[in-house]
Amino acid sequence: HQHGIHFNHPPPGLREMRKMTAGQYRATRATTDYLIENVATLPRILAKHGYACLQTGKHWEGDYRTAGFTEGMTLGRPAKRLGQVTGTRTQENGQPVAHGNGDAGLVIGRETMQPIYDFVDQQAGRRPFFLWYAPFLPHTPYDAAPRFRKLYEGQPVPRHLLSYYAEIARFDETVGQLLEHLQRKSLLHQTLIIFVADNGLRPDPKRPDRQDSRSKLSSFENGLRTPVLIRWDGQTRAVEHQQLVQTIDLVPTMLAAAGLSSKITPRMKGLNLMPSARGEKALPPRAVFGAIYPNDAVGLGEPSRHVRGRWMREGRFKLMVPGPAKSPLPLGLFDLRADPGEKVNLATDSEQVDRLMKMKDKLDRWWRPGDDSKVTKLSHP
Repeated sequence: HQHGIHFNHPPPGLREMRKMTAGQYRATRATTDYLIENVATLPRILAKHGYACLQTGKHWEGDYRTAGFTEGMTLGRPAKRLGQVTGTRTQENGQPVAHGNGDAGLVIGRETMQPIYDFVDQQAGRRPFFLWYAPFLPHTPYDAAPRFRKLYEGQPVPRHLLSYYAEIARFDETVGQLLEHLQRKSLLHQTLIIFVADNGLRPDPKRPDRQDSRSKLSSFENGLRTPVLIRWDGQTRAVEHQQLVQTIDLVPTMLAAAGLSSKITPRMKGLNLMPSARGEKALPPRAVFGAIYPNDAVGLGEPSRHVRGRWMREGRFKLMVPGPAKSPLPLGLFDLRADPGEKVNLATDSEQVDRLMKMKDKLDRWWRPGDDSKVTKLSHP
């Protein structure tokens, strides 16, 4: 609700955009470029301080340069061949277009790691670098080689999860290949590595190629919770942290690690995780917040009108509050320690009224309904 990027597809939405010519489609996507151009992104900040910054894989912001990368694979244009793995589709008139999720960059990890190896080889010992490795994994199409499924033979894995788990193993292998390449270049002691997944997916038992209703696009734990792993050989300590963190913590963390703490802007609400990762001090107790939106934007500059719901987590409890958009989230209050599967909704429990109201007040102070005053405004004609 600050930067205004709360969608995958800009107005009027993907269905209507499919009816456009390729030129109209590309121009419609470009109408939202200002949102990312006006943000102090991590690659934009690092590039100004001498870093080479490579984009690979998923990237919804069009051309890699729009987000501040100095090099990249995604151009916001159709790739050389059609297909889900190239992010290239045909319009109703038959013209090819880039779906918007990464186009030519989506082959990274699935078909090749060479662009990353070439980039590392080029920069090693010459220039500091930032590498964005965001493969289209684990994601449909589930076409991992049979050897990845064999890893789960004899394991208590439900049948409908096997293909998805195979994609995870496939992704894991590529992460290992990347680390091995950094090791061969003697770069691990100079490189901060952060692993994080996106908004989560649990395959539907009846349609394993689709997510179930309580994972991706939902505010349940399977749609929100993610691992955050931080590794910097010689700097970080191997330990599991229990405090709540968010992905908004990652940019302040990386800027601090790069000696650029002064570039952490007031709009960045995350915390620097490095003191905790180094074992110097524990993270403070904190609440974390978020919001869920539709894939298609109805309008720009007013996320409060289009939010399906807001949520917050404080300690063991999580609150979900419906928003004004279609398919709003249900009101929910869950004790995640006693009920990790979120099966028992405490929102109507008379004993939880005080807790619900106090959490709702904190959620409103994070982002009050109807308040779009912090959204990035259009800065060009």
